[in-house]
Amino acid sequence: MADLELLRRIDAYLDAAPRTACRTEAVGPFTLFVNDGPGWRYYARATPGAVAFTGEDVARLRARQVELGLPEAIEWVRDLAPDLGAAAEAGGMRVVGHPLLHLPAPAAFAPVPPPADAAIRVVGAGDDLARIGAVAEIAFANPGTGIGTASTKDLDAMAREADPAVLAFVRDRIASAVTIQVAAFVDGDPVATGAHQPVGEATEIVGVACLPALRRRGLAAAVTSLLVRDALSRGVATVCMSADDADVERLYRRLGFATVGAVGAAEPRRP
Repeated sequence: MADLELLRRIDAYLDAAPRTACRTEAVGPFTLFVNDGPGWRYYARATPGAVAFTGEDVARLRARQVELGLPEAIEWVRDLAPDLGAAAEAGGMRVVGHPLLHLPAPAAFAPVPPPADAAIRVVGAGDDLARIGAVAEIAFANPGTGIGTASTKDLDAMAREADPAVLAFVRDRIASAVTIQVAAFVDGDPVATGAHQPVGEATEIVGVACLPALRRRGLAAAVTSLLVRDALSRGVATVCMSADDADVERLYRRLGFATVGAVGAAEPRRP
């Protein structure tokens, strides 16, 4: 049986975290997060406590997202909004689920050390955020955990595409410790990265990525380990994350995380 109290704590955090960068709009049973300046563009979420959703609600939300130039995307904790998936499909969206994990207690944490040739540390505002960000851009363009060909030789070309305004946005968040980013470096080049964004006593590990050519060496696990250590050092009691697939879920479970539910995600159906 799902631990609904824990899931509500996680849901409250997932509602709070985007507010550090956004204003909000209520659109029926949804909360829309709107960043009017440079920076990340957010999805909408089921408003905490909302339980009734229709395809018409979803259509109205999507229309507002299009009007504001935002991604047509919705996320929610499935056990807290079990009817939303069907409503999203009725509203013309494709629905997928991702495992939702939680660290049960600090004692459950089983950190993974970095490979001998890697240095892993917290990123500072003075670091080359364009090249570090390029790691994630390349990794997410090559999803999965399989070894690929994209490597450090591809960083500079991707870094040149970075928006200076977005880099300034991220730099400000790092400088003020709103975003805590960690990166792994091999021979001085960033090769893996991830972040967390604590709000009160909760945080989510997000954006963990590794260059495809350097996968399956424990770099992503080591980055996640330092992120968890940092979160615990800040007094965070609720550490959560979602996994793209079962392979990633197994990686996080080896660090001591337990699967506690699922996150629903909806986006427009592909033609």
